[in-house]
This record gives sequence, structure tokens and C-alpha cells, in this order.
Amino acid sequence: MATRSTPLPLYALGRGSVALAVVAVQLVAFAAAYSLDRPTLYAGFVVLSAAAFGLASRRGLFGVAMATLGSVLLVALGLPLLLFAARQSPSLIVEKAMDPGVHRVLYLGVYAPLLAAVASLAFGVPLAYHLSRGFAGQPLVESLVDLPLVVPHSVAGIIILFGFGQGGAFPGLSVLGTLPGMVLALTFVSAPYAVNAAREAFESVDDRLEYAARVHGASPWQAFRRVTGPLAVRGMVTGGVLAWARAVSEFGAVAVVAYSVEFFYPPAGSRVIAQHAPVFVYNTYLQGGLDESGAVAALLLGVSAAIFLLVRWLTTDATTTQGVA
Repeated sequence: MATRSTPLPLYALGRGSVALAVVAVQLVAFAAAYSLDRPTLYAGFVVLSAAAFGLASRRGLFGVAMATLGSVLLVALGLPLLLFAARQSPSLIVEKAMDPGVHRVLYLGVYAPLLAAVASLAFGVPLAYHLSRGFAGQPLVESLVDLPLVVPHSVAGIIILFGFGQGGAFPGLSVLGTLPGMVLALTFVSAPYAVNAAREAFESVDDRLEYAARVHGASPWQAFRRVTGPLAVRGMVTGGVLAWARAVSEFGAVAVVAYSVEFFYPPAGSRVIAQHAPVFVYNTYLQGGLDESGAVAALLLGVSAAIFLLVRWLTTDATTTQGVA
């Protein structure tokens, strides 16, 4: 007996297929608007597409309104990136990619933030653990941790010079114009992201699990290593990635503390002088204009995105097993 066929629901096609179809349609629409030199048309297309998805969600006018309003922010974030990518000169990007000076900048732009992220995790995770458990004077400590989030970037650089420069906490440490000074500045601005992400992860772990481990004879360190730490490792990894990403983008504090730094560059086998990538991009913009600075910025964006995705991919399995060997 024949049965009447019914249309497949959207989710039956698979989220991956739907996502690829949406991306393809958006790229075609952007290409058409860009060829007409009317990017505003694409912005309107995105908003209308979001309204259509809101209507398809069957949440009524509320769903349409929420999707439409949310798409405005997506336009503000995505349209500049698409226009930035579309207006780049491939030949100029290749030219900058072959420049040894740019190689040093990209290396420093990844290496120094990595040191800052490691430092933020090494000292921030223990602090995050105590913040998640609570102690006397905690609001004061929380305010101190979050202070770099609201301090202007150039002021952060001045604070680093007063705190660790000449007459500061470590008289024997050279800070101005050095790699340690750059790492200190980057750690200052990025540490809150590592601390807060790790703290939220620790707070999400059920206290009864750690208590059960202690009841069965585990020491505080064993309970942390075998129970609390593995359950919170995703938050710690997220905090490290956020801290690294924040340090990669820092400009003001680095420009004040370490505008140009000397460091050991392995490909050259010697010490070289270079600038943090955002500082170098700014200088390139002042000296070479928008096209040259855009090419360097595209390289930095590509390297940062590749490393970010690689770290996410490598840590996916480790952070979803909820345990350690």
C-alpha cells in the first residue's frame, strides 16, 4: 500500500550539510554584492536570511525578532572580514610572506603570547581553584584579577614599567625594550581570561565528587589530579587559548614597554630585533599605507586562526574524555 511521502525536516539533512549550504549561499550573495560594489545589499540579505531562519524555527514573531536583531551583530563582525579578504592583493601577500622581516615578526607574534599564556595558566589555575572555593577577602582579589580588563592598554604598559622597570620589584630584570618586558605586559593583559575561564570550570565541578575522593583516602593533590582537574581541563584549555589570543592582539601595552625587542630567532641561529605583530602592522600602515599593512595583517590573521583551530582540534579528544591516565 502506497503511503504519502512527507517532506524531510530540515534537521534530517544533517547539520553539516545545512551549514555548508548556508555558507555557500552567503558567499555567492556576497560575491554578487561585491561585484556590484554594493556591500550594503549583502548586509540586507543577511538580515533577511536571518529573519527567514527565525520564521522556520517556528517560534513565531519572537523567533523572527531575535534572529533578525542577532544578525545585525553578525553583519558588523563578518562584513568587515569579508571585505578585508576580498580586497587583498594575492601578489602582495606572497611578497610579504617571503620577507624575512615578516617571518621574524610572525614568530615573535606567536612565541611571546605563548609564553604569556603559559605563565597565565601556571599561576592563574591555582588562583582560580582558590577563587572557586572561596576565602576571606575574595572580592578584593577578584577585583584585582579583573582590573586589567578595564585599564587602558597604554596605562597597562606604564604600570608594568613602574612595577618591574628601574626601581621596581626586580631590580636586576631589564624590562624596557626586552622580551621579558613584553611577556610581562602580555601576561598582565591576558591573565584575567585564563583565571576566569578556569574558575568557571572549577565551579562547574560537583563538590561531592571531590569530597568522595577525599573520603576514600585521596590527598588534596590526588583529588585534584584525578577528579577536579580532569573535569575542569576544558575550561583551563579554553582559558589558555583565550589568554594567548588576547596577547596576540595586544598593542598599547607592548608599544609602551617593548616597542622593538631583541630575541633569539632559531631559523637564523642568532639574536635578531623585531616588533610585536600588531605594532609592526601599525608601523607598516604609517609607512606603506593600507595595502601593505593589509597584506601583513592577512598573514597574521591566517597564522593566528590556523594555530587557534589546531589547538582546538588537538585538545578536543583530551578535553572530552573527562579523565586522565
